Amino acid sequence: MQNNIIIECVPNFSEGRDQGIIRRITQSIESISDVQLLDVDPGKATNRTVVTFVGPPEQVIEAAFQSIKTAASLIDMRQHLGEHPRMGATDVCPLIPIAGISLEETARYAHKLAKRVGEELHIPVYMYEAAATTPIRQNLATIRAGEYEGLEDKLQDPEWIPDFGPAVFNPKSGATVIGARDFLVAYNVNLNTSSTRRANAIAFDVREKGRLKTKNGKALRDAQGQAIRIPGKCKSVKGIGWYIEEYGIAQISMNLTKLSDTSLHEAYEACWESANRRGVRVTGSELIGLVPKKVMLDAGRYYLKLQKRSLGIPERQIIDIAIKSLGLDHLKPFDPDKKIIEYVMADRSDQVLINMSLSDFIDTTASEQPAPGGGSVSAAVAAMGVALAAMVANLSAHKRGWDSQWESFSDWAVKADSLKSDLVSLIDRDTMAFNAIIDAIRLPKNTTEEQKIREKAIQDATKNAILVPFEILQKSVRSFEVIKEMVRIGNPNSITDAGVGALCARAAAHGAFFNVQVNALDLKDENFKNDMLAKGQKLIDQADKLEKEITSLVQKQINK
Repeated sequence: MQNNIIIECVPNFSEGRDQGIIRRITQSIESISDVQLLDVDPGKATNRTVVTFVGPPEQVIEAAFQSIKTAASLIDMRQHLGEHPRMGATDVCPLIPIAGISLEETARYAHKLAKRVGEELHIPVYMYEAAATTPIRQNLATIRAGEYEGLEDKLQDPEWIPDFGPAVFNPKSGATVIGARDFLVAYNVNLNTSSTRRANAIAFDVREKGRLKTKNGKALRDAQGQAIRIPGKCKSVKGIGWYIEEYGIAQISMNLTKLSDTSLHEAYEACWESANRRGVRVTGSELIGLVPKKVMLDAGRYYLKLQKRSLGIPERQIIDIAIKSLGLDHLKPFDPDKKIIEYVMADRSDQVLINMSLSDFIDTTASEQPAPGGGSVSAAVAAMGVALAAMVANLSAHKRGWDSQWESFSDWAVKADSLKSDLVSLIDRDTMAFNAIIDAIRLPKNTTEEQKIREKAIQDATKNAILVPFEILQKSVRSFEVIKEMVRIGNPNSITDAGVGALCARAAAHGAFFNVQVNALDLKDENFKNDMLAKGQKLIDQADKLEKEITSLVQKQINK
């Protein structure tokens, strides 16, 4: 996706059972260029499908319009039954800013979409959240009160004239709510009960709105006549309890509307605590739609800290801890590549080498192709070297009797893992830098103008082909800090592993500097060239000195 301005759209359609209808709706979305369909999540019991797609704003609202139009033609609300509150074929259609756009600007696109839906499809449209036209319409639950069954009467109330479209009941399509909001996580927590009453009690304990304060079965009111509420534990959380026939269990269904107020794991833990007090057990949970990677990493790190385990393990392992701790695979498999936004959107075209098996990478290096070459191999060797340091830090954090030091070792492991990730990304970047030079050399040179364009492209590509291995050199040298510390204070049983890491780091540093030097030969910018070579030599001297110190420490330990 090339456009730097990206919004997300998460329409909820009142159909979760007929795969033919669901597919035709998603096909209407996929027919719009530059729009990427990320997720389709149907629910049989709720008879509702949540669809997630992203793209540039104009294309997203076009895809949204086409999906609303398709849903209106295929879904008949007169026949609809489901557990989830709803008021239309397309029940709600929020736009969410993802990159390069504000919430206020996104709200303007929501109004543009709603105007078209109202005028062309003759569907009553209400605006909510950041796109709301009045304060009373900010809350989706307030707009949806009475649901589809109460919509005909609602449209006759002057207070509920739609923002767009006719104030006339559309029996087939109902009404649609369109808005703009911050990222919301739809999250259900599973219980070992079928009691909706018990699930609701837990939901009231957890959600920000809490529950009504009562006496003798009657709601208490303040001096102004407003109902007094007992607030729940979690800010920016909405929730209800319901029974899901498909699974035969009750759930607490929540919307986490501001993750900085309440995280996924905090909501889960709040449900767990409330359930336990009420003699109910939490058995797992499920995410509806997609979730940002940070949400899963935060959860994984939270549970690792509870276990006093190192946080410097690979990203995928942290996410796996989150999945298991939250029971996200209790009802059905949880695939991070299909549920985490960044993984779904990832462009893997620039990760050819790192996605290979080790044997395939070695065979590709050994082939007749000029790349991958020394630069990519240097990055790989450096990544393996600092990975050994991470391993020693992680083993030390978990060593019996060293529990008081686990946080310190965890911090070192996190630093090592960050360097490792950076170096892994440089494996492909170095080969891409080399390929860019070849592409520039192949540019046409038939005219004076073409020759100028070609020469500039060659020089720009050459400069980049110096910067990339220079970055490998820098990070290789930076890794000595962690390696040396693990030799000095790490698990003594793994001191030689850290020593091997030092040997890798020095070899990688020299290999990367070879690439800096050879590419500098073809660069005409003498100031840039001399600056890179001088800085590079200083780093090489530093690498040689550190490697010698570390290997000496290792040898002394071996000879004890």
